[in-house]
This record gives sequence, C-alpha cells and structure tokens, in this order.
Amino acid sequence: MHEFETRQYVGGAFVVGDAEPLEVVNPATNATLAVITGASAALATRAAEANAEAARAMRALSVLKRVEFVRRLASGIRAQAAGLAALLTAESGKPIVESRGEVEYAASFFDNAAAAAECAAGELPASRTADRRVLVLREPIGATVAITPWNFPLAMIARKLAPALAAGCSQVVKPAEETPLTALAFARIYEQIARDTGAPMAAFSVVIGDPPTVAGALISHPATRKLSFTGSTDVGRILASQCAPRLIKTALELGGNAPFMVFADADLDRAVEQAMLSKFRFMGQTCICANRFLLAAPIADDFLVRLEARVQALATAIGDPTLESTRMGPLINDAAVAKVEAHVADAVARGARLRIGGRRAAIAGLSRRFYEPTILSHADPSMLCACEETFGPVVAAMAFNSEAEAIALANAVPYGLAGYVMTQDVDRLLRVAEALDCGVVGANDGAPSTAEAPFGGRKDSGLGKEGGTHGLDAYTDLKYVSMRVRSH
Repeated sequence: MHEFETRQYVGGAFVVGDAEPLEVVNPATNATLAVITGASAALATRAAEANAEAARAMRALSVLKRVEFVRRLASGIRAQAAGLAALLTAESGKPIVESRGEVEYAASFFDNAAAAAECAAGELPASRTADRRVLVLREPIGATVAITPWNFPLAMIARKLAPALAAGCSQVVKPAEETPLTALAFARIYEQIARDTGAPMAAFSVVIGDPPTVAGALISHPATRKLSFTGSTDVGRILASQCAPRLIKTALELGGNAPFMVFADADLDRAVEQAMLSKFRFMGQTCICANRFLLAAPIADDFLVRLEARVQALATAIGDPTLESTRMGPLINDAAVAKVEAHVADAVARGARLRIGGRRAAIAGLSRRFYEPTILSHADPSMLCACEETFGPVVAAMAFNSEAEAIALANAVPYGLAGYVMTQDVDRLLRVAEALDCGVVGANDGAPSTAEAPFGGRKDSGLGKEGGTHGLDAYTDLKYVSMRVRSH
C-alpha cells in the first residue's frame, strides 16, 4: 500500500479522524489504497467553526492578494500534475490520459476565478433624482460548504473552491467517500501555498465521513451561508430541504439524461467523433454524458454503422487505467456495473437490438467492474436506459421523423442538464439549441465543459450556475447604498 494522506484537513491542520474508518478501494484491482478514519459530527462542527473564522479573514484580504493566492493554487496543481493524475486514476479508475486532462481542467478553474475577481466591480446606476447617488457593492457571502462527487475528484473541488476564495469566502469540502485521497492531496498543496502567501490556512478544509452526519453538521452550523452540491437529484432534494429552514443559498448540479440529436444534414463522421467524446469519456460516468441518441430516420442506420466501427476499436482499449494505451477503465463500483446490466437487460427484453457489447469485459488480473462499450438500437422512451441516467458506456438509440418530434423527445424527461445537436444547418442549430430545455448545449460539440462558461441545469437537474464570471457571482452578495448629495 502506498503512503497517502489519510488525515482530515481541518482549520489549517491535518488531524486524525474520530469516527468509523473508511476504506478506499482501487476499482480496477480491488486493492485497498488506504483506510481513513472518518469525521464525527463534532469534528465536522469544528471545521465549520474554523470556516466561519476564516471567512472573516478572507474578507479582510485585498482583491489583489486573493487573486495572487488563487493563481498560485493553479500553479501548485500544475506543479504536482503527474502525482495528482496517478492518484486520481488509482481511486476512480479513470484512464490516466483522462486524469491528466482533469488535472489541467481543475487548474483552469483557478485561472478563471482569479481573472474574474480581478475584473469584478460594483455599480453606480444612474439615479432618478439629482440629489441621490446609488452605490452597488459586491461583498463575499461568507462561510460556504461544498459536497463533491467521485467522477471528477479534483475538478469539482476546483469549480467550487476557486470562485469562493477569489470572492473572499471560505469553504469546507466533503468529498465523495469513493475518492477522498485526491482531495487530501490537494489539501497539501493548499496548505503549502497558503503558508507561502500568508493567506488564511483555515479558509479550506476537507472533512470525510458518513455523508448525513458530516453534511448535517456543516449545513446546520449558523455561520454557513451557502451550499454547493454535485450529485444525484434525490440527495440534492434532501440537502435543499436541510438548507431551507435558514434559507441557505444553494447551488445544485444534479442528475442528467442528455439527448444526443443527429439530424439528417449532419456531417456523420463529425457527429460520430463527437458522440465518442460525449458518451465514452470516463466510461460514460460524467454528468453531461449523452444518454439518449435521437437519430433522424434517414441517417440512423448509417450513423450506427459508423459508430459501431469506432466502438469496436474502442473495445480493444479496455484495460488497466494506468496504461497509456487504455481508453476504457472500470466502472466505479459493483453497484454501477449492476445498474448498467439492468438497463441493458431491460432494453433487450422490451425489444431493443443489441448491436455490440452488452456484457462485462474479462481482464486478466483485474476486477470484474469493466463493461464493454455497448450500442442498443430500436430503443424507446419507456426503457430504463431512456428514462433514467445509465451512467455507463451504453448508447441507447431511437429514430425520429421531424425536428418537432426530436425536440419533444429530448424535452420529455424531468432532467435538463445538457443536450447535443449535430447539424450543418445554422438555422436549425439555433432553433433547436433555443428549444432544448437544458442548461448546457453542445452544438456540434461533444465535450462542451469549460471553466469560462456558466455550468448548471434546469428542472430536476438542479439550480444555480458554476464557472465563468457567474461562478464568482454565486459567492457574492450585492448591497446597495443610497446616498443623499447636497447641491451647491
């Protein structure tokens, strides 16, 4: 077993937990990576108290000092990129090539937040009366809490923490139980840079433990002013209800069921390339991963033949995620594999055609969590793979006959996180992008996530935005000052 940081990071110091131990397992090998002693409600409360004190210290920092600090964190991540990527792969099973991309993606959130903070300004609206001036001040919201998922163990911390620090807030992060080691490795980077720059070391904490216990203690603390959560819709509703009594500001990025729409005039080779990016990145375990493939009837078979050829090649790149040649690693745990199997079995039983894949991949010396990339045709909206988020490497394809039908199918689910439109008709692209009831649209783009854009969903996919200048806005409060001015 390698030596990983296994202590909690609370109030600017690493401390041993005081609750039940948590085993962190490599999903590719079943090997135990580390055992972390969890945090009790008392330790989580201690972190929340340190968070409150650090919020006051962050508020006192000048904008230039905050910007310098946040930029240094981006540099610190890049300086440790190789180790972070290897750790990320070990605990999540993400192929190493993708893990390197995630590390850079995480650093870009700190770049973006620093730039946004440097340019952020208040307002001086024109007054309706000659003797009044109205000043609009932008102030940090205070002590915040973030609960992050296992599929982007570093990038989701960065997306939440970077704008918080840049705005002058503090944050306690509760990472997913499956992938806490990356968060603790980042805490080491944070600690060093905070010490070097004189920034408040307690402005970031990592608390790991039983989710209801830890989250409950953090949310219930009277100083907590904002919660940012990425995860399932069911858990998001529970957390929102816990925030409601004190009207804690929430940002919730929840489940998705993204449609991937290919119209008859699309460049099919380009559409297939973007489909591969969207569907099979991290084995389909991303929140904006394409789930339902809506194909114009005249080109449906042609598209699937081309996609199948690419999937056949991809199937030869399943294996050890630490290898440079691997493009498909394991799913995160046994429950994830069981869900994929259930969705495929349900679809086939209801009349879908299994074109390729549809079974676990046996990899010598590795776990049974590897699943072959799969294509199902003749799917319909009643199947589990169409009405639920599969979160695995399964294409569920169905045909449509008109633009109106495609839009209706795309919007017929309670989720609204992302959608994809493949067409060469600019008019159609704009019409459909506007008609999709979702927060993110990939227009001939299967990988639309970027730090400079506002990311978030609609309907059951959550509320609020993260990223870009809007990510900074989410950590600020506006205050207006009405000032009477004497005339000469």
